[in-house]
Amino acid sequence: MTYAFDPELAPWISMIPEITLTDPAAMREADDRLLAARPRYEPPVPVDIRDVAVPGPAGAPDVPVRIFTPSAADGPLPGLLYIHGGGFVLGNVDAFHDDALCIAAEVGAVVLSVEYRLAPEHPFPAGLEDCYAALTWTAGNAGDLGIDPGRLAVGGESAGGGLSAATALLARDRGGPALCFQLLGIPELDDRLDTPSMRAFTDTPIWNRPNAELSWDYYLGKGVRGTAGVSPYAAPARAEDLTGLPPAYVTTCEFDPLRDEGLAYALRLVQAGVGTEVHHYPGTFHGSALIQDAAVSRRMAADRLGVLRRALQTVEQPA
Repeated sequence: MTYAFDPELAPWISMIPEITLTDPAAMREADDRLLAARPRYEPPVPVDIRDVAVPGPAGAPDVPVRIFTPSAADGPLPGLLYIHGGGFVLGNVDAFHDDALCIAAEVGAVVLSVEYRLAPEHPFPAGLEDCYAALTWTAGNAGDLGIDPGRLAVGGESAGGGLSAATALLARDRGGPALCFQLLGIPELDDRLDTPSMRAFTDTPIWNRPNAELSWDYYLGKGVRGTAGVSPYAAPARAEDLTGLPPAYVTTCEFDPLRDEGLAYALRLVQAGVGTEVHHYPGTFHGSALIQDAAVSRRMAADRLGVLRRALQTVEQPA
């Protein structure tokens, strides 16, 4: 299929390595190499970084968390629980280190990046429960972390966006920590795979329908996706009631199979009375922000930082 990619993105597409989830172990190694090859981010302000292990869900191991704290903090800062992407199968805090570091430095927030357990070795709800355990630990230790508990948010991209939506649902339904915001970047939300974009985009770069099928099979167990019993905490698009959730920022890319489920979820949030901002980026594809020099990628990055500053009530950090 031919796609009208943004002219600044199109020349790079042939250089993007093929991503397939048929062999998760091999793909993890290749994905780590791809992300590690990106230019390193240099923060404009000092940021303290430390790794901790927080108590995991009942009967489960501790959850590794990397904490990024702007060094020149003046009083309590907002906090963001950051959940990395990777189709529930790939990714780790090392691969997404720069993303969390950038938010901490340029938004002026304490960012906690979660090393949640991955499928298929650890299917749903393992990864989600790790994220929720990290959230409850963060809220319970807000004072020691220098976080204002009234400005605690959750966010991520791709599977991290879906897990962020699910974590917000869990926090609401379990009477857990109050969240002031949810950042849902190109989120993976719906195991039914029946939207027009999911049916059409079978050969798009980085993410496509074949990868989406494997992603959900690994996360839910083979033969489960699309069936009636899938939990809305696994696939937030299935949640019947979205009232009472924190304000949201949802992004989608034009040639991304996840496009329509993201737009549909955003619309349902609006209809449920949840303050929601939606940004759809023409000419882009899932993960196209890896091409950092393209104008649309720079705009996506600036938009995300801007919305986080507004939602968390911070100011732009000096260069």
